[in-house]
Amino acid sequence: MSFVFEKEFMTFLSSRDYALELDKQDKLASYRGQFVIPDPDLVYLDGNSLGRLPKAAVERAKQIVEEEWGADLIRGWNKGWWEAPARVGDKIGQLIGAAPGQVLVSDTTSVNLYKLTMAALAASPEKKRIVTDTMNFPSDLYILQGCVQTLSPSPFGRGIRGEGYEIIRIGSRDGELTPDLAALESAINEDTALVTLSHVLFKSGYLYDMRRITDMAHRKGALVLWDLSHSVGVVPVALDDCNADFAIGCTYKYLNGGPGAPAFLYVNKAIQEKVTSPIWGWWGQNQPFAFSLDYIPAPGVNRFLAGTQPMLSLLTMETALDPILQAGMTAIRTKSVVMTEYASFLTDNLLAPFGFSLGSPRDPAKRGSHISIRHEEGYRINRVLIEEMNVIPDFREPDNIRLGFAPLYTSYVEIWEGFDRVRKVMEEKRFEKYPKQRLTVT
Repeated sequence: MSFVFEKEFMTFLSSRDYALELDKQDKLASYRGQFVIPDPDLVYLDGNSLGRLPKAAVERAKQIVEEEWGADLIRGWNKGWWEAPARVGDKIGQLIGAAPGQVLVSDTTSVNLYKLTMAALAASPEKKRIVTDTMNFPSDLYILQGCVQTLSPSPFGRGIRGEGYEIIRIGSRDGELTPDLAALESAINEDTALVTLSHVLFKSGYLYDMRRITDMAHRKGALVLWDLSHSVGVVPVALDDCNADFAIGCTYKYLNGGPGAPAFLYVNKAIQEKVTSPIWGWWGQNQPFAFSLDYIPAPGVNRFLAGTQPMLSLLTMETALDPILQAGMTAIRTKSVVMTEYASFLTDNLLAPFGFSLGSPRDPAKRGSHISIRHEEGYRINRVLIEEMNVIPDFREPDNIRLGFAPLYTSYVEIWEGFDRVRKVMEEKRFEKYPKQRLTVT
């Protein structure tokens, strides 16, 4: 290939015309019409934080409020409300490789992590080690610290090491991009009760090999808990095939369940009768309407329910799952890989001259559906994009602008437009007028 021809070809690949061509070939393009998009000029690249609103969810929410709550009132509990946590859980199970009877929708991701962590530690009380990594979502680390503190209070009332318990946090070998897998393997020993990691890391988008890590932990007799918050709905997950023990995840990112929508948890059927939730609520009781004064855990995964579930958001979220189930995870993952590859290419060819670098793995097989682009002025650039350029990504310390791609509604032209607007920000140096001081929400 001649230099001139190669240069022309690369220019074409970096153009809006090429993005239009990708959209023409997109087999999932029609799904974009199923979502509420009031501003066609808005470039929304934050589906990894909050998914767009499905049109069907709008109608379903109206029906729930006006007909089910409004007309049925308490009769709704016998018309599908009571069974909803398990029913919707089984639908999510189809997306994460879990057979029926292992997934529940309930509470929040943090509460579910607490429940499953405490259950895992109680299952092996002689083991005192929890293994995780420094790139895990901080809230997950806080919950682990709280569990250790609850089980073994320290004299100072704080810390990540209590009496007998320890939390080992392995680091990265390349600046928060890729976990040090050798250090992870070395940290997991016969005293390890639990290994808990985010399947896709929230900053870099690195994708753990679930089967490899789960097998690694099981060889040492440890249980494994996966946080699927940044993978469910965009990355095929095979919990049963990988013999995972526990999993948690949220539903408001790629599942488009809405802000604050209830989370989910998974407990492998093989261990359900061996573990018990630390929160003994009436929904997790064996016969809740017998109103016994003593707690007997319900059979199976239902013992991990606690109190009354938020029906309005739960049932609305159920409807939001339909487009994902219809499209199928294979097609969704295929487009996701192409989108992150395309965005990585644009980073190198449009933004690298302005000092940007890719903050995610180069290998698409080791990425989720978001990438980070890094720049020392990332925070101020992010503010310009949101406040002036009608582009919505998000920022994560210290210098990561995260770009999330939801295959059902993100178009290739939208991705190109976002990168082109970043280029304009840099050419015009618009970020220089913004203060370095952070706003509350980034």
